[in-house]
Amino acid sequence: MLSKKAQYAFKALMYMADKKDNEPILIAEISKKKRIPLKFLENILLELKKAGILESKKGKGGGYFFKESPKDIPLAKIVRLIDGPIAMLPCVSMYFYERCKNCDEKQCGLHDMMILVRDANLRILEKKTVADLTKKMV
Repeated sequence: MLSKKAQYAFKALMYMADKKDNEPILIAEISKKKRIPLKFLENILLELKKAGILESKKGKGGGYFFKESPKDIPLAKIVRLIDGPIAMLPCVSMYFYERCKNCDEKQCGLHDMMILVRDANLRILEKKTVADLTKKMV
């Protein structure tokens, strides 16, 4: 399941991508319109900025805006950034691999099944972008 933090990140990114231009948007505006707690949203947007997804401008006319086009930001990138692995088991994770305790991956049916689940999710999350979540295509 997506965490509440990831859901808020996607709500904020959808709101931003839905705007006609890529003008800076105040955190307070996003918070109010999408009903996201301000302090929580500040941390999320800062994390997205550190990852190179957003940029910010201070002062009058300031706020957050996309550093890269929403059509170039795969959903998988956001999920991994906010929630970590997409895979349901650490032994099948592509970026966060960790061997399961007391398990022989070569003989584990669950391991094999979760690879199929991971790959099915990735086919969608790597192909679809933030722009695909908006009412209009950016």
